[in-house]
Amino acid sequence: MNAIGPVEPGEGTAVPRPAGRRPATGRDRRPTPLRRRPLAAALTAALLLAAGVCLYATRPDVPSPAPPAPPTPSQLPFPAQVVDVTFVGPHVPPPGTAPQSFAFEVLLSVDAGPEVTVTRVSQPYAGMSVATTPRTPFRTRAGAARTIVITLHVTECETVPENDGLPFLDVTLRNTRAIQEQSFILGPRYARALSRALQVACSNDSG
Repeated sequence: MNAIGPVEPGEGTAVPRPAGRRPATGRDRRPTPLRRRPLAAALTAALLLAAGVCLYATRPDVPSPAPPAPPTPSQLPFPAQVVDVTFVGPHVPPPGTAPQSFAFEVLLSVDAGPEVTVTRVSQPYAGMSVATTPRTPFRTRAGAARTIVITLHVTECETVPENDGLPFLDVTLRNTRAIQEQSFILGPRYARALSRALQVACSNDSG
């Protein structure tokens, strides 16, 4: 009888089992590689964390950046660049002022840089003298303004012009950068007020 296919064992014939293998049971199943992966990942994460902690603990101390160096004198502004003098108006002369005197109020402000010292205030007319309140020298810091009373005393009416269109004050300024003399033109209001004050002062001149 011709047949194709494996020969099936007859009744009562046992199928031989390959040598060295035991039938699989629920007790002796070994873990597969898929079950080992979560444990390996946890161990790797723990090692990385420990290495990071070790590097953080043993890192060299990095000094904090040093504060910027203060500007050198050559980097500071000149005093004449940051000072402004503004005419405010007539002022009552201080007590004890000599006759033929009158006073004005001006505002001196410092915009930036180190504090500025006013060492001298003068005017161009030979026939008048100048005094200030507060007396020179006085200081003004950046961002501040100071009210100054300028008292003018006429000594010779013949040498002072009664109608000067551009009268000015000469102010000597000093800061850490330099010492400068700056002429401040105080504008037409100051020119008119000065002209009226000179006319009143010199109208009382007995000479």
